[in-house]
Amino acid sequence: MKTYRATWGGPLIAISSVLVVLCVVDVVASAWLIGKAPLGVVLLIQWTLPVIVLASLPFMIRGYAITEDAILIRRLFWTTRLDRAGLQSAEYLPKAMKGSLRTCGNGGGFSFTGRYWSKSLGHYRAFVTDLKRTVVLRFQQRTVVLSPCEPEDFVAELNAANPIAATGDRGHN
Repeated sequence: MKTYRATWGGPLIAISSVLVVLCVVDVVASAWLIGKAPLGVVLLIQWTLPVIVLASLPFMIRGYAITEDAILIRRLFWTTRLDRAGLQSAEYLPKAMKGSLRTCGNGGGFSFTGRYWSKSLGHYRAFVTDLKRTVVLRFQQRTVVLSPCEPEDFVAELNAANPIAATGDRGHN
């Protein structure tokens, strides 16, 4: 099994940092509101953003691994498994998510994860921490974008064990 770190790119560091700072400011500012606003409003203001941030943390991407039959995406508390069966191509495409629209998911709170759409990729799932180091995996029925710290090596490792992916044959006649 070959493992790859999930390094954070500049946008992820910036967005996650702003979220954490806003949480602290939110809690401090809402403490100032005690006695000046109804308690329910104060509690709502005080805890909404911290709960959203805490809910985002488990979905953080910690790393990736390639096994004989799967690509593993290591999260904070669990691992998401992508079976390699049906993998048609693996390609390092820097900034593959540029111009994408998030249809459902997280847009920068500790990761860029969820469902996205772009003109060039169509509908896809993202498990990304660095928008500049993106790898596009095309399967028979879906497209997935990852961002391992060494994208060229990641693609080479996948292609070495998968001759179909190495040729880029997507099953078209």
